[in-house]
Amino acid sequence: MNKTVTGTGKTVEDAINHGLQQLGVTREQVETKIIQVPDSGLMKIFGKKEAIVEVTLLNDPEQHAIDFLTEVFEAMKIPCEIETHLEDNVLFIDLKGNDMGILIGRRGQTLDSLQYLVSLVINRHSEDYIRIVLDTEDYRAKREKTLEDLGEKMADKAVSYKKKMILEPMNPSERRIIHAKLQNHEKVYTFSEGEEPYRRVVIQCKDKN
Repeated sequence: MNKTVTGTGKTVEDAINHGLQQLGVTREQVETKIIQVPDSGLMKIFGKKEAIVEVTLLNDPEQHAIDFLTEVFEAMKIPCEIETHLEDNVLFIDLKGNDMGILIGRRGQTLDSLQYLVSLVINRHSEDYIRIVLDTEDYRAKREKTLEDLGEKMADKAVSYKKKMILEPMNPSERRIIHAKLQNHEKVYTFSEGEEPYRRVVIQCKDKN
C-alpha cells in the first residue's frame, strides 16, 4: 500500500518539503497532489490560508527489501551491508559482511528462505511481479558451477554403468540448472520425480534405438 501524508507550508514547495520530511524520502520517490493553494485571505481580514499538499510515497521495491532485511538482521544481531539493483523487474540483492555463512545455511537453504520472504514482501506491494535474486559472497554462481559439475559427473556414471542415476532432493531452481546443463547431452536425458520437497533429478541413458 502506498503511504500518504499531508504537508503544509507558506508555499506549495514548502508544503511538499514538509511532506518529504515526514516520509524521509526525496522528491523523486513521491507523487504530489495540491489540496489547497496559499491565499492571503479576503482583504487580508480573515487571515492567510496555508498551502496543503498530499504527498504519496511511490512503490519502491529496493527500499522495501532493504527495510525488511535490515529488520531481520537486527533481530538476528548480524551486521550486514545490503546492496540492491533493480533491472527489468529483477531485483538483485547482495549481502556483505563478516561470517555470511550463517545466512547461506546448509546448501543455501537459509539464503533461499530469505529470498522467498523478500519476494513475498516485495510482491505484496507491487502491481508487476518482481523476481528476487538474493546472494552473498557470490554463492549463487559457485553453487551453479557445483551443480553443473555434478550433473556432468553423474551423466558420465549413467553412461558407464548403463543405469539411471538419481540425485539428492533439490529445490526447483537447482533442478533447472542440471536439466539445462544436460539438455543437449548426446547420451543421456533428465527428468524429475517425487513430490516436493523431496523431488529429485534423474539422469538416464537414451535409448540406442
